[in-house]
Amino acid sequence: MASIVILGSAYPLRGGGLATFNERLARALMSAGHKVCIYTFSLQYPSLLFPGKSQYSDEAPPKDLDIRVKVNSINPVNWIRTGNELRKLKPDVLIIRYWLPFMAPSLGLIAAITKKNKHTHIVAIADNIVPHEKRPGDTMLTRYFIKKPHTFVCMSETVRKDLLQLGFPDHRIRKTLHPLYDNFGDVVEQELARRGLGLADEVHLVLFFGFIREYKGLDLLLRAFANKKVKKLPVRLLVAGEFYANADYYHSLADELNINDHVIWHTNFIPNEKVKAYFCASDMVAQPYKHATQSGVTQVAYHFEKPMLVTNVGGLPEMVEHGQAGYVVEPDSEAIAECIADFFINERAKPMKAALIKAKKRFSWDRLVKSILESAKLQ
Repeated sequence: MASIVILGSAYPLRGGGLATFNERLARALMSAGHKVCIYTFSLQYPSLLFPGKSQYSDEAPPKDLDIRVKVNSINPVNWIRTGNELRKLKPDVLIIRYWLPFMAPSLGLIAAITKKNKHTHIVAIADNIVPHEKRPGDTMLTRYFIKKPHTFVCMSETVRKDLLQLGFPDHRIRKTLHPLYDNFGDVVEQELARRGLGLADEVHLVLFFGFIREYKGLDLLLRAFANKKVKKLPVRLLVAGEFYANADYYHSLADELNINDHVIWHTNFIPNEKVKAYFCASDMVAQPYKHATQSGVTQVAYHFEKPMLVTNVGGLPEMVEHGQAGYVVEPDSEAIAECIADFFINERAKPMKAALIKAKKRFSWDRLVKSILESAKLQ
């Protein structure tokens, strides 16, 4: 049995991709027989840098996890204190989630101090090496951080190549596909899910899910719904997620395209207990991203067995085989519209669902656990 600390977002921060992933990873490691705790943030983002309404959850804390609120992302004294605490604690493995250059100073210094104990193996799980929304200094900060872990685990070829480009050795990188998000409950009947969300039964739904940021291409999807091939169908776009971008731009675009009757806006934060309702209510999940690494939304769609439309960017084509579990198209509104029309006109739902049920077996938490332990030479 290894002692493992995960350093990253978790409760009391709101569930979202990062916190949900870290808590699910902790459970997977615990199921494999290891002792696990999570060091989460007391302050993750200063208010000026946080685009949403609240960083903190109003849900009940998970009773099965050892979560310790430790890290202040903007307080160097806190980084030193946390690093010294972990150095003395001497976990066998410290898993650090890295997703944003802003976090490089805090996570990097904590890692540097921890590894002075000459015992703890530091594994970084990299969501992004090159951020989606670039800022001055990003490369410098990331170069600082990547010198600290002993090994990296990445979940797309894009991230692996970005690490290599910055000089991280290939033999210290392990790649494994992003596991399924299977912690949002079981599949429920579409009619029941729609009733719970107050949605009509007589139309088909394409779901855009998650925080709304510019790079996720919601504007491309809105333009696709203005295409006459889609607009004439009994299909609606369900936008479910909080705006992390200018909401007025998207609402104005829907007005300009005259598609307000075709779009359903549910743009508050979606708590974990409601995730399954949105996926089960939908017929297809669309991710019209302009650039990407990998995406947790894809892995929720696999769990709920919903065909997907993804764009040919980053690691998304690694997750979805075109014509099988869904569509892979260029980030272009015309191409997106063609696939949406094909899906509903030619009734692709049943064969695509059968294909994705087979395909989702590739995405197991056991594989990720094995990659982490192998990189730490514990398996």
